[in-house]
Amino acid sequence: MPARTRDSLPPREHLLEVAAGLFYREGINSVGIDQIVRAAGVTRATLYRHFPGKEALVVAYLQREDELLRAVFAQGEAQAVSPEHMLESALEGIADDATRHHQRGCPFINAAAEFPDADSAVRRVVADHRAWFKESLARYLSDAGRPEPAETADALGILRDGVLIGSYLDDSARVRRAFLRTARPLAGLS
Repeated sequence: MPARTRDSLPPREHLLEVAAGLFYREGINSVGIDQIVRAAGVTRATLYRHFPGKEALVVAYLQREDELLRAVFAQGEAQAVSPEHMLESALEGIADDATRHHQRGCPFINAAAEFPDADSAVRRVVADHRAWFKESLARYLSDAGRPEPAETADALGILRDGVLIGSYLDDSARVRRAFLRTARPLAGLS
């Protein structure tokens, strides 16, 4: 996403963009409201006018991440020329995301680690995102005529978790290759 100035975004979106960067880089619980307000160059009243509290801001951050990924998948679906092409595009997209966009791990896994209550609003967003992701993969696998699409999608989801974490901890190029070397045959691709 290109860098944008504070003046080019509505206040809510500016706050969300600033908070998202801080949450992702520094961790949600280590970032305070005062830090977000200072970094965004707004008042606390402005923040609370758009978000009733920090948890609401975290939920909006994760929903924004979810929307961005859904848009990428929708674009891939629109450009795919076959079910196999869509599967390959999804796997390449996962690898690209881990090595180019989310070099500090998965924002959903990171948030889940900081919000252990499975019934919290944050964890519900994480669960919804993960369910959508696996359902999308299962649909692509089914469209391509692969056996056991739900089970394979679960396995690919675990591999996605691994590539996102591994790219942060280890050599991202090596982790990317290992992911694709394992995921392609699992998805029935050569």
